[in-house]
Amino acid sequence: MASARVPGFLPSTCGFRFANVFRPQPLIRVPLAGLGSVRIGDASRGLCGGMVFAARDYFERGCPPPADGEPPEHGSPLFGYLVRRLFQSFHLPWGPLRYYRWMAAPDDVLLRHTVRREWPRVRRELDAGRLAALGLIRPRSRNPLRLGENHQVLAYGYGLDEPSGSLLIAIYDPNYPGRDDVTLALSLREPDGLLSVTGEPFRGFFHTGYRPARNLLWPSRI
Repeated sequence: MASARVPGFLPSTCGFRFANVFRPQPLIRVPLAGLGSVRIGDASRGLCGGMVFAARDYFERGCPPPADGEPPEHGSPLFGYLVRRLFQSFHLPWGPLRYYRWMAAPDDVLLRHTVRREWPRVRRELDAGRLAALGLIRPRSRNPLRLGENHQVLAYGYGLDEPSGSLLIAIYDPNYPGRDDVTLALSLREPDGLLSVTGEPFRGFFHTGYRPARNLLWPSRI
């Protein structure tokens, strides 16, 4: 059995206490002189990428995440910070195109890329003791309006039975706060899909590049 784990990281202590469930509210408000403001985005669709990047920010600074038990509201420093990290996790302008291409790909192509290209990248990060953000693909569709159905999580360990190819990746999933038992299961030898221990199926994943934030909590201007 081959395995690795990022020392000191557990979702129950290093992840956010609240779930990725926000009430309907804009991500950004753009003021217009004399005309109020324009609302962009909807937090109720989730801030998983922002939560994943922010959790890694706090961990690598050696700081516990905020103890808030409820999701932050628009206008708070934490909400603004998560939104900024969300957009950075998309790697604009080309990141959404990557999600779209993966979402539109046939299942066999997606799994082949996951096993042959993306898993080795994730394994190198984990073997080196570094957390790895993953973009998880849910739907098969060419409808760009379904991009928001995909998901982001943070891998912090794995166990691989090399003779059988059975792989378990330990993840922090912002949808399940406080749980240290959430994993992704995949067969490297006969891949037929990716399954979370929560019962949710995924079609594949790719490694998402990460850069640390300059500050853990930036003043909110949105």
